[in-house]
Amino acid sequence: MQQREAQGARHSVVVVEDDGPTRARLARAVESHPQLWLMASAGSCEGAREVLAGAPPDVLLTDLDLPDGSGLELIRLVRARGAGTQSMVITVFGDEQHVVAAIEAGALGYLLKDATTASIGRSILELIGGGSPMSPPVARYLLQRFATSPRPEQERAAEATVTAELSPREREVLAYIVKGFSYAEIARLLELSTHTVATHVRRIYVKLEVHSRGEAVYEALATGLVKMDP
Repeated sequence: MQQREAQGARHSVVVVEDDGPTRARLARAVESHPQLWLMASAGSCEGAREVLAGAPPDVLLTDLDLPDGSGLELIRLVRARGAGTQSMVITVFGDEQHVVAAIEAGALGYLLKDATTASIGRSILELIGGGSPMSPPVARYLLQRFATSPRPEQERAAEATVTAELSPREREVLAYIVKGFSYAEIARLLELSTHTVATHVRRIYVKLEVHSRGEAVYEALATGLVKMDP
């Protein structure tokens, strides 16, 4: 607790990566930003669970393929605890199976390991600010997937129902969320307070029956509530 308070306004990050040199690079990405501090790093699910049993970090940055399990287990763990930890994946896997599984587990960001050290730090700050950072290839894949996927009649009916339930302002907020804008940016664009934006987001979550920003983005694109050019 004293260590956490000593860090002042800096945001705590836990890094989970089994490859030593890569873990060191991710640690440097965190430590190079004055607004971030490395709470701990681990090379396995077991080690990460021991770290996460203590004070919750602001951000969990985890690989997916770990020697004793999957990073998805850790994402589900911090989500279930509801302590406010935001999860972001950093991996070599950019295929449909891994991306969708991570979003469904509760990941709010998805980076590929070819991201630069500087961009990783910026992405962590973007995540904390309310964004959903994704490596460009992953973002393009998601947009193309949902733009070209055939939509069954029941999905179109579900979209119509949810669209009717969402207010015009909530639909505006949802569109900005899908585009990756932070709460502060949405508030400025719509001339609202960040508190009001947060209230709209909570209502959107209830109506979409989701529990995270990543799930809201997935649902909005999958059902066609928000349409974006690929």
